[in-house]
Amino acid sequence: MENLVKLGKGFLCFCMVLSGLLLIPAAVFAQTIIDEWANVTAPRPPEIKQISLDPATTALLLLDFNKQTCNPERRPRCIDSIPKIQKILLQARDRKMTVVYSLSAGASAADIASAVAPLPGEPVVTSGPDKFLGTDLEKILSEKGIKIVIVTGTAAHGAVLYTASGAALRGMKVVVPVDGLSAETLYAEQYTVWHLVNAPRVSAAITLSRTDMIGF
Repeated sequence: MENLVKLGKGFLCFCMVLSGLLLIPAAVFAQTIIDEWANVTAPRPPEIKQISLDPATTALLLLDFNKQTCNPERRPRCIDSIPKIQKILLQARDRKMTVVYSLSAGASAADIASAVAPLPGEPVVTSGPDKFLGTDLEKILSEKGIKIVIVTGTAAHGAVLYTASGAALRGMKVVVPVDGLSAETLYAEQYTVWHLVNAPRVSAAITLSRTDMIGF
């Protein structure tokens, strides 16, 4: 009899809890980022900084400026960035800096935009979004004594994001000129910049700048 009483009390408690749950508005269970998407407000833009770098320990990375990923149809903003990239590239070469290129899968050096094409002897690696993965990029930079990389290229949320993060996680300082990255949409560029200056460990190594604010 005592066991039946305990069982009855337990069942009653269960029913009360269940009734309470049924009274909770469905919205309480629906607060995922998808449900809240329209309520997200963009944060304030981060600061971009004037910076002076040592040419001997700095490398300029030009990522995926090949026609398969940088073209007027797919990424017109990449085409628009090329004159600025060309200017900093010429400055880097004038100061005998290390310049390294990357290609997206299936591309060749001949596919790189002529205004920023590699010179003989400038290394070119081919990989997916992370240009350290499956390439000699880390070895190339290490052998040159590189401590700082300037990361430019496309896509912002692909090659730039993952290669900049990869460099930071390998102990290098990373400079990202905001006018030197591009994507199909402004949101992708905005997200990339936000991520780089907020990601754990990575953000401590990142400096945002602009091509005309970088000196050597």
